[in-house]
Amino acid sequence: MLTPETSLDPRYSDPTAAATPWSEAEALLNKAEHFWISTVRPDGRPHVTPLIAVWSDGALHLCTGPDERKARNLAANPHVVLTTGTSTWDTGFDLVVEGEAVRVTDDARLRELAAAWEAKYGSVWHFEVRDGYFDHGDGHALVFSVAPRCVFGFRKGEPFSQTRWRFA
Repeated sequence: MLTPETSLDPRYSDPTAAATPWSEAEALLNKAEHFWISTVRPDGRPHVTPLIAVWSDGALHLCTGPDERKARNLAANPHVVLTTGTSTWDTGFDLVVEGEAVRVTDDARLRELAAAWEAKYGSVWHFEVRDGYFDHGDGHALVFSVAPRCVFGFRKGEPFSQTRWRFA
């Protein structure tokens, strides 16, 4: 993964704030358990829903049933925003990841990701891999990789800051 261009936005940052290093944001993405995904419906309306995701090899990975709204939205428009953070005002760190969802179909890569899901979320998220899908007994799930194009980080508390990381 490329090293992103990092910048602090002084309009939304305390004068004493410094840009957050990408390594700190990446560690938070790896640790985060809960995300919100924003996609666009075919008629242009937004769709937002919670989900779990795994950070691996410089990208967030998510899975969804092929008939779910987010899967249908991604089939028509792969541009996506994933967010994670805290619901507090003056503590914590929020992240907004913009990118394009690309379907993962390689069985070897899917097995790596299935192991990462189970390691992070426990055996309730055990997946078998079959023919380019996660198989979970009741059906199968599509897996998508979202490599960040742009990430915004919002440090809450003293000092407040907004850092942007851009990837070429």
